[in-house]
Amino acid sequence: MTTKKDIFQKIPIFGMIHLAGNSPIKRALEEISLFEEEGLDGVIVENYHSRSVVAVIDTLEEIRKLNLKMLLGVNILPNDFEWAFTLAQEYNADFIQLDHVAGIYGTDTKLNLPFYDAFRHEYPEILVLGGVWPKYYQPVKNSNLKTDLREGMKRADAIVVTGAGTGQETQIEKIQQFRAILGDHPLIVGAGLTPQNAYQQLSIADGAIVGSYFKKDNQTNNKIERQRVKDFMSVVQEVRKYRGVPEQ
Repeated sequence: MTTKKDIFQKIPIFGMIHLAGNSPIKRALEEISLFEEEGLDGVIVENYHSRSVVAVIDTLEEIRKLNLKMLLGVNILPNDFEWAFTLAQEYNADFIQLDHVAGIYGTDTKLNLPFYDAFRHEYPEILVLGGVWPKYYQPVKNSNLKTDLREGMKRADAIVVTGAGTGQETQIEKIQQFRAILGDHPLIVGAGLTPQNAYQQLSIADGAIVGSYFKKDNQTNNKIERQRVKDFMSVVQEVRKYRGVPEQ
């Protein structure tokens, strides 16, 4: 039986929708169309620029009118799993992304585990892509990566690994370290992928979230450039051949 989790066997590529520009919803729909045409596997609608849940809702309302063939994800910053789960359920999204699902980064960033577990139980069909030791979060003193990753595996269907910030390369050593601890649990590279590093990184990881690379000058405010998407996906196809992923 095929399930949503089977997507991780394909080395999926998820395009980030930053909701940028003067007409963020119009641009989001244009980006989704481009991503579909170039063979991406999914998109994530994120309140990166607007920081408004309303902008995400308005975008999801428009997406609902489409015959979307890609997977749909929702990310409500910063780490707002309540809104993310609720909107994913309302708009029939396939997954949510969270900054972190394990680890301690300060009292104001601690995950409310009973509340989180309740949402997971209520919406079991919604996949979770969750970070551990992610960008912009500094683990507290004496944190243990192995312990935090093992906790993260219990709370997320895939673990997201990132570097220091948006658009900054995720160090290969960190990806290897996560892989060694996670075993065969899905691992997604969440920042800094380019055609130059994608082959090496996706030979280890099980998928990627790509946003700023697709845009002119790697700036999230700018529009997506189709050639950048083509260049990146050509490398993805080579990795899939190397790893024996069946052609769709």
